[in-house]
Amino acid sequence: MELTGSRVIAADRAAVWERLTDPDTLKACIPGCEELEGSIADGFEATVKQKVGPVKATFRGAVTVSDLVPEQSYTISGEGKGGVAGFAKGRADVRLEDTEEGGTELIYDVHAEVGGKLAQLGSRLIHGTARRLADQFFDNFATAVEGPAEEKEGEAAEG
Repeated sequence: MELTGSRVIAADRAAVWERLTDPDTLKACIPGCEELEGSIADGFEATVKQKVGPVKATFRGAVTVSDLVPEQSYTISGEGKGGVAGFAKGRADVRLEDTEEGGTELIYDVHAEVGGKLAQLGSRLIHGTARRLADQFFDNFATAVEGPAEEKEGEAAEG
């Protein structure tokens, strides 16, 4: 399964990069993430609880970051086992580009696969869930970097 997309974040590239490489920000933004221990340099151990259709699972696994080009791009890869539910593994290539409005466009290409009971659910359900989780992550990430919508509206009203 493959997903591609982008989000414009109302912050400069350095600020977006800083948050994109911050373990606390990543933990807060990953839907269902209960634990994320480690570092960008050494990799992470993660625990994520997720529901895909009728299947609930707690995935435990490793996450690594490679091909790091500061303030430009990286590849984040992970694999988790969810017991009887099966496994999920994938890779996301992430790159940052400046926008004309002074923000940063975060562009992502995700390649993922699932096995076990999850794979039996059907590709439409899996793809829909993956899209929903990606959207949640990037919504959470934009809020973490930009601040809550109420703050932004208040700043716009003052300026």
